[in-house]
Amino acid sequence: MARPAADLEIAIPAYNEAARLPLTLRHTVEYLREQPWRSRVVVVDNGSSDGTAEVVRAHARASDDHVPVDLVGCARPGKGAAVRRALLSSRSRFVGFFDADLATPVETLATAMRHLEAGAAAVIGSRHAPGARFVQAQPAGRRLGGAAFRLMARSLVRGVHDTQCGFKFFERHAVTQALVTCRTTGFAFDVELLRQLQRAGLDIVEVPVAWSHADESSFSPLRDGLASFGAVLRMQRSATGRAS
Repeated sequence: MARPAADLEIAIPAYNEAARLPLTLRHTVEYLREQPWRSRVVVVDNGSSDGTAEVVRAHARASDDHVPVDLVGCARPGKGAAVRRALLSSRSRFVGFFDADLATPVETLATAMRHLEAGAAAVIGSRHAPGARFVQAQPAGRRLGGAAFRLMARSLVRGVHDTQCGFKFFERHAVTQALVTCRTTGFAFDVELLRQLQRAGLDIVEVPVAWSHADESSFSPLRDGLASFGAVLRMQRSATGRAS
């Protein structure tokens, strides 16, 4: 069923996040209740097996009309698939997503909304833009892999310090055009989405964030990291006209 429109709709992709979601949803809803925008929270259950859906349903039953909480299912695996499902089914003016671990503080939404209401098409959090800081740093291996990934992504997304921070918000009509051309379903989805926005001539506003590494992430450096590098390599080959 189509969801009623709001000023801002936030998607939270979730794969086995039953333990973290109660605090995340409570903190998010409490913050949004104090804001001047009409908001909606949509959790996308990406094939969880740990009771994620039940947690969200409980919050949905307890939510009010001011900040409703909805559950959306996505059988296709991958964070990109989950985000795409939520954003393309929205009717709200501004849409976006952040991670279930709240690594970027929910209060960053105030900055994002200021830019969006001023006419920005895309506002993304950045852990590496001037002014950003790490409240809790990543392990050394993740930092090294992230640096290599950023180096690769620069050839596809120009002028952006950090394509992978899990905090991105958009004017819905602008991002819809980019989303329908995206094919990546995994963690490299962010690169393809930002690339499509830039190819459409849209500016991306990057805001520095105070970011905290969260343990027990569903991201696997070996499995997901290798898949993400492979996806970006295929994008590079496609961009230069080489066969994938």
